[in-house]
Amino acid sequence: MPQIAVVERSWWDRHQVALTPFILLAPACAMFAVFVVYPIGASLWLSLFDWDGINPRTWVGLGNYAELLDDPVFWTSLRNNVWWLVFFMLAPVLGLALALFLNQTVTGIRLVKSLFFFPFVISQVVVGLVFAWFFNAQFGLLNHLLAALGLPPVALLESETWATFAVIAAGLWPQTAYCMILYLTGLTAIDGSLIEAARIDGASGRKLLWHVILPQLRPATFIAVVVCVVGALRSFDLISIMTLGGPYNSSNVLAYYMYEQTFLAFRYGYGAAIATVLFLLMDVYIAFFLWRLLRQERR
Repeated sequence: MPQIAVVERSWWDRHQVALTPFILLAPACAMFAVFVVYPIGASLWLSLFDWDGINPRTWVGLGNYAELLDDPVFWTSLRNNVWWLVFFMLAPVLGLALALFLNQTVTGIRLVKSLFFFPFVISQVVVGLVFAWFFNAQFGLLNHLLAALGLPPVALLESETWATFAVIAAGLWPQTAYCMILYLTGLTAIDGSLIEAARIDGASGRKLLWHVILPQLRPATFIAVVVCVVGALRSFDLISIMTLGGPYNSSNVLAYYMYEQTFLAFRYGYGAAIATVLFLLMDVYIAFFLWRLLRQERR
């Protein structure tokens, strides 16, 4: 009776299936650790020191965070960031409304879509300059429109009360365009058979939107909300172009105040402490939204 030779499998053959995912993920994990995890850890460590960027560091522990509690500019910046968050939550709503309006097959709709895409493709610096000219108290278009209506002129960017909201309006313009693009993409993936079935059952208008369309747009809504949260909390470029945090720090936000303290006042540890607070705020807000989204999915 012939004997069957038993070929012993190598170690790699026995573990190839289990090791392949780790090998494929290793480059991405390494880059994430180097360019994301390490900078975050270095910033947290730096926030425990008093350092001007040149002389040796001085350990202060939680001293920078204790100073934040008594810093009125920090609290003003934090309050303004809350206002940014509140108003930026309008972007998904406005973007959805525009997407539903533009999701039609009529003559010339592509031209109309391109006009609404325009705010998204231009630079934030250009947006800031355009709105700074629009709100300018001397030659701005806003005051010309008010004069044509017989109303007195306004100086929004020079007002401690309204400067923040004027800058938020400038930021909301391209943010709404971005959310509109997300929802237009999501509308193309909607199952038409569900809509037809709902119409046969008598659903229309708000009921069709709320019970059929919006549940299928949940992934787009999640991305839109996360992007709006990140955009609101990292708002820097529009502030630096339109108000420089003024007048009298009334329109300052955490990202711009961090820049001022780090690169203008040469307080790197204090700026890192502000960055840590901003990072924690972003994480808490996104984690809360993820928790709510997962709970709704389970239901």
